[in-house]
Amino acid sequence: MFIGRKRELNSLNQLYTSGKFEFVVIYGRRRVGKTALINEFIRKKRAIYFMGVESNARQNLENFSRNILEYGTGIQTESAFLSFQTALEYVFQLAQKERLVLVIDEYPYVARSQASFASTLQLLIDKYQKDSRLMLILCGSSMSYMEDHVLSYKAPLYGRRTAQMKILPFDFAETCQYCKNFSAEEKAMIYGIVGGTPQYLLQMDDRLSVAGNIKNTFFNPSSFLFEEPENLLKQEVREPALYNAIITAIALGASRMAEISTKVGESSSICAAYLKNLISLGLIKKEFPYGETSSKKSIYSIEDPMFRFWYRFVPVNSSIIARGAADLAYRRIEPQLSDYMGKIFEEICSQYLWHLLLEGKSPVDFRDLGRWWGTNPLSHSQEEIDIMGEQDKNTALFCECKWTNEKVNTSVLEKLAQRSRLFRYEKTALYLFSKNGFTENCSEMAKEMGNVTLVTYEDILNDLTLTKV
Repeated sequence: MFIGRKRELNSLNQLYTSGKFEFVVIYGRRRVGKTALINEFIRKKRAIYFMGVESNARQNLENFSRNILEYGTGIQTESAFLSFQTALEYVFQLAQKERLVLVIDEYPYVARSQASFASTLQLLIDKYQKDSRLMLILCGSSMSYMEDHVLSYKAPLYGRRTAQMKILPFDFAETCQYCKNFSAEEKAMIYGIVGGTPQYLLQMDDRLSVAGNIKNTFFNPSSFLFEEPENLLKQEVREPALYNAIITAIALGASRMAEISTKVGESSSICAAYLKNLISLGLIKKEFPYGETSSKKSIYSIEDPMFRFWYRFVPVNSSIIARGAADLAYRRIEPQLSDYMGKIFEEICSQYLWHLLLEGKSPVDFRDLGRWWGTNPLSHSQEEIDIMGEQDKNTALFCECKWTNEKVNTSVLEKLAQRSRLFRYEKTALYLFSKNGFTENCSEMAKEMGNVTLVTYEDILNDLTLTKV
């Protein structure tokens, strides 16, 4: 069953109904569901689907020819066009008579095997696009290749595309559609350990507990997920060992450039170049305190939850996992899971706040959300705010997120109010998010203050998932 991607499907269908030549570039990380999206889109449409292979030009041309000729005749054939140009020209001519979709999936494999492929495609687009009813889709998993050789202004195909889509992992609400048979808390935990990447979600078995799933996948040497991060890096980068060391350093607590550089044993300039590539892959993110841009205050964290979970818990337990001691490995990490879920819960709360804004329910019309950290000028201590967002110089919201089994008490609310006063906003809205609710005293204080909203995890889950249904 196909789940999610409604916005992407609507955009593709709008382009399809235009009836004129359309050229769509679809790209995104591996496993994120690009091919599934394309297959859902072309279902019941006249379409030629071709997936490139990591081979030579002849092999790709033969496969491409087979797909084209099978579309035209309905018969499997071993015949092949003499060149990619004649094959593509045949498709463009077909599309002068009818609406036709041509999908070239894993485009980088084809373009690398035939250096002139992009220029040939450019030539034919310029020749036929005015009279063509072709909808051309180029899809690729190599993020750097698609951005540098298809989307870049230096690329031969630059200026020809009519749309582009960067396919991202699902958000929490969409992920819950994959996790219908898990309990409310388990849905957040599943999102925390594999994120919103469809291929990873499919590895989760709703007949097992979260603990059972972790032991069956991450702590199972024969599992797909056990070696996935390292395998993915090998496909995406040339020197996976150093990338692996950088991600490991961040997972184990190094967040600033100097700390990462020291742990890895390389200069800051070298680490900066590698971090830039990891950011472009969507694996690492660089953050500044909200409202600031000073590079001295920037920190790095792992953006993808599956990578975050794997690098924090698998390598340190790899020796016992290799010996089949999954139960022992899980007992070692279990006390750390609540702390690990803290950042995941912050992300879920941020998504909820964006949902409120888009639904017109937010008390603050914020422009962006982010974390803040810095020095309290009165106490000279370091302070943090989990989430804040500014509407203008006079209005902002401040949030604290608690993923604990205890109910949130007044001390948490008092601390949030105190931290909000570090900024000079005339109007503030305070949000307290809690996994398990609030004490009676906290609820009474929130009512007295008047600018406080108390939100439980159950409230978030109900609101987000009901909207998606």
